[in-house]
Amino acid sequence: MTEPTVKCLVWDLDDTLWQGTLLEDEEVRLAEGIRRVVLDLDARGILQSVASKNDHDLAWAKLEQLGLAEYFVLPQIGWGTKSESVRRIAERLGFAPRTIAFVDDRAAERAEVAFHLPEVRCYPAEQAAHLAGLPEFTPAVVTADARRRREMYQAGFRRDEERANSQAPDAEFLRSLELVMRIGRATGEDISRVEELTLRTSQMNATGVHYSDRRLRELLTDPGHEVLVASMADRFGPHGAVGVLLVERRPERWHLKLLATSCRVVSFGAGSTVLDWLIDRAAAAGVHLTADFRATDRNRMMEIAYRFAGFEEQDCGCTAGDAPDGGAAEDVQVLHLVPSPRPVSPTVRLIAPDLAAGPTAGIPAGVAAAVGAGRPAGDRVAGP
Repeated sequence: MTEPTVKCLVWDLDDTLWQGTLLEDEEVRLAEGIRRVVLDLDARGILQSVASKNDHDLAWAKLEQLGLAEYFVLPQIGWGTKSESVRRIAERLGFAPRTIAFVDDRAAERAEVAFHLPEVRCYPAEQAAHLAGLPEFTPAVVTADARRRREMYQAGFRRDEERANSQAPDAEFLRSLELVMRIGRATGEDISRVEELTLRTSQMNATGVHYSDRRLRELLTDPGHEVLVASMADRFGPHGAVGVLLVERRPERWHLKLLATSCRVVSFGAGSTVLDWLIDRAAAAGVHLTADFRATDRNRMMEIAYRFAGFEEQDCGCTAGDAPDGGAAEDVQVLHLVPSPRPVSPTVRLIAPDLAAGPTAGIPAGVAAAVGAGRPAGDRVAGP
């Protein structure tokens, strides 16, 4: 079985990231080639952290002096065991141990980590300058979100900390985030991230059906289909691409073939915002809305979201003659909704194309439309 790509590399400091021992030597310097490795891995979307037995304040000050502190998330600098430090990093990131790597100059430290966390891949310091050339540190595709992954995680940690310390009701806290969602038509550059969402999102995936890169690119050029990507940001920074929709547009009906949203933005109302927008635009266009749903062992939340939005197992005849899509599974249910206008989200500012304005051709990506009942046709942005 092929080893998965490393998602986080944990660095020792003394005689590994830098040459020398911080508490003993007058001066420590970066080992040759290390800065380039740190920057290269960061650009590929591989997170990096620190597990070092050291004085925290002195070590962090040295990392800042070297211009590398910003590249390390969740640093564990103290006097505990390295295995416990690595475990805390993996758990906080939500990464499986087999996606974590650890580099240290001391064989005893590597052995201690390997004993307690046998799935973590351990490397000697002599290999540090060459790690970026190894297959396990080379993702097959580097998406735009991958290049911003560290920034997104760091923003997430700051957001979580403020939420934990907030005494305000949830709705008030969400409004304070200044959330903005952008829904746009996918481009060729987006397709890798779209495919990734169909593969990696399980709880908020309406069908669990995988649409391949090739099939998605075919649909991009099909005037009868919309491939849409939703992204979010707030005052802390970007969430990145958080959702994908595949909609077939017919004169009398829009068919939602795929809806997947990232689980990490469920609590921010991403799924309901996307669904309300689509339902509202279908109501404005005067068409029925159908949606594919296939129950899996993980997507009960998505079924609840569809039911709460008003979708039912009802056949009004508008689906007659439907043929399964090339990406669909045989056991997909088709849910039905007669849409009505939906209110504007009180917590999310939405910028989205107006699917009700006419056919795909001639509508540039990013043209925004109002969402919600009673909005004039000329409005272009909706939300608080």
